[in-house]
Amino acid sequence: MVPECRISRRDLIGRSVCLGLAIAMPGCEAAPMPVPAALVPRFKAPARSRGDARIDVREHGARGDGIHDDTGAFQKAVDALPGEGGTVHVPGGKYLIDPVRSVNLRDRMHLQLAPDAELVAKPNAAERAYVLHLNQVSDVEISGGRITGDRKRHLGRKGEWGHGIQVRASSRVTVRDMRFADCWGDGMSVGGIWTPGRTRRIVSEDIVIAGIVSTGNRRQGLSIGGSRNVRVHDSEFNDTSGTAPECGIDIEPDAPDSTFDVHIENCLMRGNASNGLQIYRRVHDVAVLDCLFELNGGYGILAIGASDGVISGNRVRHNRLHGLGLRGQTAGYRVSQNYFRNNNTRRVKLNRDSPDWVSVEGPKGTKPHVDINNASDISLATNFYAD
Repeated sequence: MVPECRISRRDLIGRSVCLGLAIAMPGCEAAPMPVPAALVPRFKAPARSRGDARIDVREHGARGDGIHDDTGAFQKAVDALPGEGGTVHVPGGKYLIDPVRSVNLRDRMHLQLAPDAELVAKPNAAERAYVLHLNQVSDVEISGGRITGDRKRHLGRKGEWGHGIQVRASSRVTVRDMRFADCWGDGMSVGGIWTPGRTRRIVSEDIVIAGIVSTGNRRQGLSIGGSRNVRVHDSEFNDTSGTAPECGIDIEPDAPDSTFDVHIENCLMRGNASNGLQIYRRVHDVAVLDCLFELNGGYGILAIGASDGVISGNRVRHNRLHGLGLRGQTAGYRVSQNYFRNNNTRRVKLNRDSPDWVSVEGPKGTKPHVDINNASDISLATNFYAD
Protein backbone atom coordinates (compact mmCIF):
# COMPACT_ATOMS: atom_id res chain seq x y z
CA MET A 1 0.00 0.00 0.00
CA VAL A 2 1.12 3.52 -0.73
CA PRO A 3 1.58 5.61 2.46
CA GLU A 4 -1.33 7.83 3.41
CA CYS A 5 -1.23 11.56 3.92
CA ARG A 6 -2.70 13.01 7.13
CA ILE A 7 -2.70 16.78 7.27
CA SER A 8 -3.79 19.35 9.79
CA ARG A 9 -6.42 21.94 9.06
CA ARG A 10 -3.72 24.61 8.76
CA ASP A 11 -1.74 22.51 6.28
CA LEU A 12 -4.89 21.73 4.34
CA ILE A 13 -5.63 25.41 3.83
CA GLY A 14 -2.22 25.87 2.27
CA ARG A 15 -2.95 23.08 -0.17
CA SER A 16 -6.54 24.02 -0.91
CA VAL A 17 -5.70 25.45 -4.32
CA CYS A 18 -4.51 22.14 -5.68
CA LEU A 19 -7.26 20.23 -3.88
CA GLY A 20 -10.08 22.57 -4.83
CA LEU A 21 -11.04 22.70 -1.13
CA ALA A 22 -11.21 25.40 1.50
CA ILE A 23 -11.84 25.30 5.24
CA ALA A 24 -12.84 28.28 7.35
CA MET A 25 -10.58 29.08 10.30
CA PRO A 26 -11.33 31.63 13.01
CA GLY A 27 -10.03 35.03 11.94
CA CYS A 28 -9.58 33.98 8.33
CA GLU A 29 -11.77 34.61 5.32
CA ALA A 30 -12.56 31.27 3.74
CA ALA A 31 -12.60 30.76 0.01
CA PRO A 32 -16.03 29.64 -1.21
CA MET A 33 -16.70 25.93 -1.43
CA PRO A 34 -17.23 24.55 -4.93
CA VAL A 35 -20.76 24.72 -6.28
CA PRO A 36 -22.70 21.51 -5.37
CA ALA A 37 -22.11 18.73 -7.81
CA ALA A 38 -25.37 18.57 -9.72
CA LEU A 39 -25.40 22.30 -10.38
CA VAL A 40 -22.35 22.17 -12.67
CA PRO A 41 -23.15 19.77 -15.54
CA ARG A 42 -20.17 18.08 -17.16
CA PHE A 43 -21.77 15.35 -19.19
CA LYS A 44 -23.84 15.44 -22.36
CA ALA A 45 -26.31 12.59 -22.63
CA PRO A 46 -26.07 10.52 -25.82
CA ALA A 47 -28.69 10.73 -28.55
CA ARG A 48 -31.11 7.80 -28.81
CA SER A 49 -32.52 6.60 -32.11
CA ARG A 50 -36.19 7.46 -32.86
CA GLY A 51 -38.47 8.85 -35.55
CA ASP A 52 -39.63 12.43 -36.10
CA ALA A 53 -43.30 12.07 -35.09
CA ARG A 54 -44.47 14.37 -32.29
CA ILE A 55 -47.60 13.82 -30.20
CA ASP A 56 -49.02 15.96 -27.39
CA VAL A 57 -50.64 14.05 -24.50
CA ARG A 58 -53.43 16.64 -24.38
CA GLU A 59 -54.43 15.65 -27.91
CA HIS A 60 -55.33 12.26 -26.42
CA GLY A 61 -57.34 13.57 -23.50
CA ALA A 62 -54.82 14.38 -20.76
CA ARG A 63 -56.11 17.24 -18.61
CA GLY A 64 -53.18 18.00 -16.34
CA ASP A 65 -55.41 19.35 -13.58
CA GLY A 66 -54.17 17.05 -10.80
CA ILE A 67 -57.72 15.72 -10.29
CA HIS A 68 -58.62 13.54 -13.26
CA ASP A 69 -56.70 10.31 -13.89
CA ASP A 70 -54.51 10.90 -16.97
CA THR A 71 -52.95 7.42 -17.13
CA GLY A 72 -55.08 6.25 -20.05
CA ALA A 73 -54.49 9.45 -22.05
CA PHE A 74 -50.73 9.09 -21.64
CA GLN A 75 -50.87 5.47 -22.74
CA LYS A 76 -52.93 6.37 -25.81
CA ALA A 77 -50.35 9.00 -26.77
CA VAL A 78 -47.49 6.50 -26.41
CA ASP A 79 -49.36 3.83 -28.38
CA ALA A 80 -50.20 6.33 -31.14
CA LEU A 81 -46.56 6.74 -32.14
CA PRO A 82 -45.73 5.15 -35.51
CA GLY A 83 -43.45 2.16 -35.85
CA GLU A 84 -40.30 4.26 -36.11
CA GLY A 85 -41.21 6.03 -32.88
CA GLY A 86 -40.96 9.70 -32.02
CA THR A 87 -41.64 12.15 -29.19
CA VAL A 88 -44.55 12.34 -26.76
CA HIS A 89 -44.68 15.88 -25.37
CA VAL A 90 -46.13 16.69 -21.94
CA PRO A 91 -46.99 20.41 -21.53
CA GLY A 92 -46.94 22.13 -18.15
CA GLY A 93 -49.52 20.89 -15.66
CA LYS A 94 -50.10 18.36 -12.88
CA TYR A 95 -50.94 14.92 -14.28
CA LEU A 96 -52.42 12.27 -12.01
CA ILE A 97 -50.96 8.86 -12.96
CA ASP A 98 -52.07 5.52 -11.53
CA PRO A 99 -48.80 3.67 -10.81
CA VAL A 100 -50.63 0.35 -10.45
CA ARG A 101 -51.47 0.61 -14.17
CA SER A 102 -48.30 2.58 -15.07
CA VAL A 103 -47.51 4.44 -18.26
CA ASN A 104 -45.70 1.77 -20.27
CA LEU A 105 -43.15 3.25 -22.63
CA ARG A 106 -42.16 1.68 -25.95
CA ASP A 107 -39.11 1.43 -28.18
CA ARG A 108 -37.64 4.46 -29.96
CA MET A 109 -39.45 7.18 -28.07
CA HIS A 110 -38.77 10.35 -26.10
CA LEU A 111 -41.13 11.25 -23.26
CA GLN A 112 -40.48 14.97 -23.10
CA LEU A 113 -41.87 16.77 -20.07
CA ALA A 114 -42.01 20.56 -19.95
CA PRO A 115 -40.08 22.03 -17.00
CA ASP A 116 -43.37 22.74 -15.18
CA ALA A 117 -44.93 19.34 -15.93
CA GLU A 118 -45.44 17.07 -12.91
CA LEU A 119 -46.51 13.42 -12.86
CA VAL A 120 -48.21 12.75 -9.53
CA ALA A 121 -48.67 9.18 -8.31
CA LYS A 122 -52.28 8.35 -7.51
CA PRO A 123 -52.50 7.03 -3.93
CA ASN A 124 -52.61 3.23 -3.84
CA ALA A 125 -51.98 0.28 -1.53
CA ALA A 126 -49.94 -1.84 -3.96
CA GLU A 127 -46.57 -3.30 -2.94
CA ARG A 128 -45.28 -2.81 -6.50
CA ALA A 129 -46.32 0.18 -8.58
CA TYR A 130 -44.44 2.41 -11.04
CA VAL A 131 -45.41 5.78 -12.49
CA LEU A 132 -43.35 5.07 -15.64
CA HIS A 133 -42.48 1.51 -16.63
CA LEU A 134 -39.82 0.48 -19.17
CA ASN A 135 -39.94 -3.27 -19.72
CA GLN A 136 -37.66 -4.80 -22.39
CA VAL A 137 -37.58 -1.65 -24.52
CA SER A 138 -34.71 0.12 -26.26
CA ASP A 139 -33.74 3.61 -27.44
CA VAL A 140 -35.84 5.49 -24.90
CA GLU A 141 -35.28 8.97 -23.50
CA ILE A 142 -37.19 10.62 -20.64
CA SER A 143 -36.47 14.25 -19.84
CA GLY A 144 -37.71 17.28 -17.92
CA GLY A 145 -40.35 17.92 -15.30
CA ARG A 146 -40.78 15.96 -12.10
CA ILE A 147 -42.34 12.83 -10.65
CA THR A 148 -43.92 13.00 -7.20
CA GLY A 149 -44.69 9.74 -5.43
CA ASP A 150 -47.43 8.88 -2.97
CA ARG A 151 -45.40 8.10 0.17
CA LYS A 152 -47.26 10.81 2.12
CA ARG A 153 -50.63 9.50 0.89
CA HIS A 154 -49.92 5.79 0.43
CA LEU A 155 -52.92 3.64 1.33
CA GLY A 156 -51.01 0.59 2.55
CA ARG A 157 -48.06 -0.26 4.76
CA LYS A 158 -46.41 -3.11 2.87
CA GLY A 159 -43.91 -3.19 0.02
CA GLU A 160 -40.91 -1.14 -0.95
CA TRP A 161 -41.27 -1.04 -4.73
CA GLY A 162 -43.36 2.04 -5.39
CA HIS A 163 -40.94 3.69 -7.84
CA GLY A 164 -41.06 6.81 -9.95
CA ILE A 165 -39.40 5.02 -12.89
CA GLN A 166 -38.81 1.28 -13.20
CA VAL A 167 -36.40 0.11 -15.94
CA ARG A 168 -36.32 -3.64 -16.54
CA ALA A 169 -34.16 -5.53 -19.03
CA SER A 170 -33.98 -2.49 -21.30
CA SER A 171 -31.16 -1.01 -23.36
CA ARG A 172 -30.03 2.40 -24.58
CA VAL A 173 -32.09 4.36 -22.07
CA THR A 174 -31.47 7.97 -21.00
CA VAL A 175 -33.17 9.72 -18.09
CA ARG A 176 -32.11 13.34 -17.71
CA ASP A 177 -32.95 16.72 -16.22
CA MET A 178 -35.72 15.44 -13.96
CA ARG A 179 -36.79 15.67 -10.32
CA PHE A 180 -38.06 12.75 -8.22
CA ALA A 181 -39.54 13.13 -4.76
CA ASP A 182 -41.56 11.27 -2.12
CA CYS A 183 -41.76 7.87 -3.80
CA TRP A 184 -42.97 4.91 -1.72
CA GLY A 185 -39.91 3.00 -2.96
CA ASP A 186 -37.14 4.45 -5.17
CA GLY A 187 -37.01 7.57 -7.24
CA MET A 188 -35.70 5.31 -10.01
CA SER A 189 -34.77 1.63 -10.23
CA VAL A 190 -32.85 -0.25 -12.94
CA GLY A 191 -32.54 -4.03 -13.14
CA GLY A 192 -33.20 -7.31 -14.93
CA ILE A 193 -35.98 -9.86 -15.35
CA TRP A 194 -36.39 -13.59 -15.90
CA THR A 195 -37.21 -14.86 -19.38
CA PRO A 196 -40.44 -16.85 -19.73
CA GLY A 197 -39.99 -20.15 -17.98
CA ARG A 198 -37.27 -18.59 -15.81
CA THR A 199 -34.55 -20.09 -18.00
CA ARG A 200 -32.26 -17.04 -17.83
CA ARG A 201 -32.03 -13.43 -16.66
CA ILE A 202 -31.96 -10.43 -19.00
CA VAL A 203 -30.19 -7.37 -17.61
CA SER A 204 -30.37 -3.72 -18.58
CA GLU A 205 -27.58 -2.22 -20.71
CA ASP A 206 -26.34 1.24 -21.70
CA ILE A 207 -28.28 3.27 -19.14
CA VAL A 208 -27.54 7.00 -18.72
CA ILE A 209 -28.84 9.04 -15.79
CA ALA A 210 -27.81 12.70 -15.91
CA GLY A 211 -28.93 15.92 -14.27
CA ILE A 212 -31.54 14.43 -11.93
CA VAL A 213 -32.41 15.28 -8.34
CA SER A 214 -33.94 12.45 -6.33
CA THR A 215 -34.94 13.42 -2.81
CA GLY A 216 -37.16 12.35 0.06
CA ASN A 217 -37.85 8.86 -1.27
CA ARG A 218 -38.58 5.99 1.09
CA ARG A 219 -36.14 3.25 0.02
CA GLN A 220 -33.50 4.63 -2.36
CA GLY A 221 -32.79 7.66 -4.46
CA LEU A 222 -31.58 5.26 -7.16
CA SER A 223 -31.27 1.47 -7.25
CA ILE A 224 -29.02 -0.23 -9.80
CA GLY A 225 -29.60 -3.96 -10.11
CA GLY A 226 -28.59 -6.38 -12.85
CA SER A 227 -27.05 -4.06 -15.43
CA ARG A 228 -24.13 -3.38 -17.73
CA ASN A 229 -22.67 0.00 -18.69
CA VAL A 230 -24.51 2.41 -16.41
CA ARG A 231 -23.50 6.09 -16.31
CA VAL A 232 -24.72 8.41 -13.53
CA HIS A 233 -23.59 12.03 -13.85
CA ASP A 234 -24.31 15.49 -12.47
CA SER A 235 -27.08 14.32 -10.14
CA GLU A 236 -28.24 14.48 -6.50
CA PHE A 237 -29.60 11.70 -4.27
CA ASN A 238 -30.61 13.11 -0.92
CA ASP A 239 -32.70 12.59 2.22
CA THR A 240 -33.73 8.96 1.68
CA SER A 241 -35.45 7.38 4.69
CA GLY A 242 -38.28 5.05 5.60
CA THR A 243 -37.33 1.47 4.73
CA ALA A 244 -33.95 -0.25 4.32
CA PRO A 245 -31.47 0.10 2.71
CA GLU A 246 -32.21 3.91 2.76
CA CYS A 247 -29.22 4.86 0.57
CA GLY A 248 -28.67 7.65 -1.91
CA ILE A 249 -27.59 5.08 -4.51
CA ASP A 250 -27.66 1.32 -3.93
CA ILE A 251 -25.90 -0.90 -6.48
CA GLU A 252 -27.29 -4.27 -5.49
CA PRO A 253 -28.24 -6.89 -8.09
CA ASP A 254 -30.74 -9.59 -7.22
CA ALA A 255 -29.29 -13.10 -7.33
CA PRO A 256 -28.25 -14.53 -9.72
CA ASP A 257 -27.71 -11.20 -11.51
CA SER A 258 -24.46 -9.29 -11.42
CA THR A 259 -23.68 -5.68 -12.27
CA PHE A 260 -20.70 -4.58 -14.37
CA ASP A 261 -19.26 -1.24 -15.42
CA VAL A 262 -20.97 1.49 -13.40
CA HIS A 263 -19.59 5.04 -13.58
CA ILE A 264 -20.75 7.63 -11.01
CA GLU A 265 -19.30 11.10 -11.47
CA ASN A 266 -19.95 14.63 -10.17
CA CYS A 267 -22.85 13.59 -7.95
CA LEU A 268 -24.06 14.63 -4.50
CA MET A 269 -25.33 12.17 -1.84
CA ARG A 270 -26.40 14.01 1.30
CA GLY A 271 -28.56 13.36 4.34
CA ASN A 272 -29.58 9.78 3.56
CA ALA A 273 -30.58 7.71 6.59
CA SER A 274 -28.03 5.00 5.74
CA ASN A 275 -25.10 5.06 3.31
CA GLY A 276 -24.54 7.69 0.66
CA LEU A 277 -23.47 5.00 -1.84
CA GLN A 278 -23.74 1.25 -1.27
CA ILE A 279 -22.03 -1.30 -3.55
CA TYR A 280 -23.32 -4.71 -2.54
CA ARG A 281 -22.21 -8.15 -3.83
CA ARG A 282 -21.74 -9.35 -7.40
CA VAL A 283 -20.83 -5.82 -8.47
CA HIS A 284 -17.73 -5.34 -10.63
CA ASP A 285 -15.89 -2.42 -12.23
CA VAL A 286 -17.35 0.62 -10.46
CA ALA A 287 -15.78 4.08 -10.77
CA VAL A 288 -16.77 6.78 -8.27
CA LEU A 289 -15.25 10.11 -9.27
CA ASP A 290 -15.46 13.71 -8.02
CA CYS A 291 -18.57 13.24 -5.89
CA LEU A 292 -19.60 14.73 -2.54
CA PHE A 293 -20.85 12.47 0.27
CA GLU A 294 -21.90 14.25 3.43
CA LEU A 295 -24.15 14.04 6.48
CA ASN A 296 -25.29 10.50 5.71
CA GLY A 297 -26.45 8.31 8.59
CA GLY A 298 -24.17 5.40 7.64
CA TYR A 299 -20.97 5.29 5.59
CA GLY A 300 -20.25 7.86 2.94
CA ILE A 301 -19.34 4.94 0.62
CA LEU A 302 -19.67 1.26 1.56
CA ALA A 303 -18.59 -1.70 -0.61
CA ILE A 304 -19.35 -5.28 0.48
CA GLY A 305 -18.36 -8.24 -1.65
CA ALA A 306 -17.51 -6.01 -4.62
CA SER A 307 -14.53 -6.21 -6.96
CA ASP A 308 -12.35 -3.98 -9.14
CA GLY A 309 -13.33 -0.41 -8.37
CA VAL A 310 -11.87 3.09 -8.48
CA ILE A 311 -12.74 5.73 -5.88
CA SER A 312 -10.97 8.98 -6.67
CA GLY A 313 -11.31 12.72 -6.25
CA ASN A 314 -14.30 12.58 -3.90
CA ARG A 315 -15.12 14.69 -0.84
CA VAL A 316 -16.39 12.53 2.02
CA ARG A 317 -17.27 14.36 5.22
CA HIS A 318 -19.50 14.49 8.29
CA ASN A 319 -20.91 10.98 7.84
CA ARG A 320 -22.11 9.16 10.95
CA LEU A 321 -20.01 6.06 10.25
CA HIS A 322 -16.69 5.85 8.40
CA GLY A 323 -16.19 7.88 5.27
CA LEU A 324 -15.31 4.73 3.31
CA GLY A 325 -15.91 1.08 4.13
CA LEU A 326 -14.37 -1.78 2.14
CA ARG A 327 -15.63 -4.98 3.72
CA GLY A 328 -16.91 -8.52 3.22
CA GLN A 329 -14.37 -9.84 0.67
CA THR A 330 -14.22 -6.67 -1.37
CA ALA A 331 -11.15 -6.84 -3.61
CA GLY A 332 -9.23 -4.82 -6.17
CA TYR A 333 -10.17 -1.27 -5.17
CA ARG A 334 -7.97 1.74 -5.92
CA VAL A 335 -8.59 4.69 -3.61
CA SER A 336 -6.77 7.95 -4.31
CA GLN A 337 -6.98 11.74 -4.13
CA ASN A 338 -10.05 11.72 -1.90
CA TYR A 339 -10.62 14.24 0.90
CA PHE A 340 -11.97 12.74 4.13
CA ARG A 341 -13.06 14.96 6.97
CA ASN A 342 -14.87 14.53 10.28
CA ASN A 343 -16.33 11.08 9.59
CA ASN A 344 -17.43 8.46 12.14
CA THR A 345 -19.03 11.29 14.05
CA ARG A 346 -21.97 9.29 15.43
CA ARG A 347 -23.43 12.68 16.26
CA VAL A 348 -22.66 16.13 14.89
CA LYS A 349 -23.71 19.67 15.61
CA LEU A 350 -22.89 23.08 14.22
CA ASN A 351 -20.12 24.93 16.05
CA ARG A 352 -21.21 28.52 16.62
CA ASP A 353 -17.63 29.73 16.16
CA SER A 354 -17.17 28.15 12.76
CA PRO A 355 -19.30 27.56 9.66
CA ASP A 356 -18.09 23.94 9.66
CA TRP A 357 -19.54 20.86 11.28
CA VAL A 358 -17.60 19.33 14.18
CA SER A 359 -17.71 15.96 15.86
CA VAL A 360 -19.29 15.84 19.29
CA GLU A 361 -18.68 12.21 20.14
CA GLY A 362 -17.30 9.10 18.54
CA PRO A 363 -16.02 5.67 19.55
CA LYS A 364 -12.67 5.74 21.25
CA GLY A 365 -9.58 4.42 19.52
CA THR A 366 -11.09 4.17 16.04
CA LYS A 367 -9.87 5.56 12.76
CA PRO A 368 -12.69 7.77 11.62
CA HIS A 369 -12.23 7.78 7.88
CA VAL A 370 -11.50 4.42 6.24
CA ASP A 371 -12.73 1.03 7.45
CA ILE A 372 -11.03 -1.93 5.72
CA ASN A 373 -12.15 -5.32 7.00
CA ASN A 374 -11.84 -8.68 5.24
CA ALA A 375 -10.77 -6.99 1.99
CA SER A 376 -7.82 -7.67 -0.30
CA ASP A 377 -5.76 -5.97 -2.99
CA ILE A 378 -6.66 -2.49 -1.75
CA SER A 379 -4.50 0.48 -2.79
CA LEU A 380 -4.72 3.71 -0.77
CA ALA A 381 -2.67 6.34 -2.57
CA THR A 382 -2.39 9.98 -1.46
CA ASN A 383 -5.71 10.61 0.20
CA PHE A 384 -6.19 13.59 2.49
CA TYR A 385 -7.59 13.54 6.01
CA ALA A 386 -8.71 16.26 8.36
CA ASP A 387 -10.47 15.82 11.70
